[in-house]
Amino acid sequence: MVKGRKRQLPSKLDPFKPYLAQRWAEADGKVTILDLYREITGRGFRGHYSTVRDWARRDLPRPEGVTLAPPPPSVRQVTGWLTRHPATLTEEEKLHRKVILDRCPELASAAELTSSFAEMLTTLSGTRLPEWINEAAAANLAGISSFAVGLHSDFDAVTAGLTTDWNSGPVEGTVNRIKMLKRQMFGRACFPLLRKRVLLA
Repeated sequence: MVKGRKRQLPSKLDPFKPYLAQRWAEADGKVTILDLYREITGRGFRGHYSTVRDWARRDLPRPEGVTLAPPPPSVRQVTGWLTRHPATLTEEEKLHRKVILDRCPELASAAELTSSFAEMLTTLSGTRLPEWINEAAAANLAGISSFAVGLHSDFDAVTAGLTTDWNSGPVEGTVNRIKMLKRQMFGRACFPLLRKRVLLA
């Protein structure tokens, strides 16, 4: 049996492809894919930018000497660059991280506060918590500043969690296992069997 080519399914972009091809040819490389996306969005396109980008990179001809800009990083990628330990980043990721932070002072401030809090958490240096809270509140960053102010409501417990070796991890693990067993047995067995499974676990 000879396998034929995979049939392409209709796309939301199909009605706009002739317009995109015409605009691309007329602009002679002086229009970006983002510009084209905005234009067809105004004309009724309801798809994602990535749909237009992928089609343009695959099907639109490139003018002589013109290269398409690389796609912007995703939110997940940027979050990973900011929250992971710098030692775990590759040289390319470090470069991307530096470029992003240089272009956005607010993001640079958020990255610094995130790193300093992670350092307190890993080195158990919770005595620095009041200083960190003041810096975070003064930064006026919506998510981080509100988080810092909220720490005052349970300040002693947070400080203890950042300075002692004790944690509730084992207890939480046991609770999660019990909840999993309860979900597995729901509607399938009587209480004695559920109790026996919990005790054996």
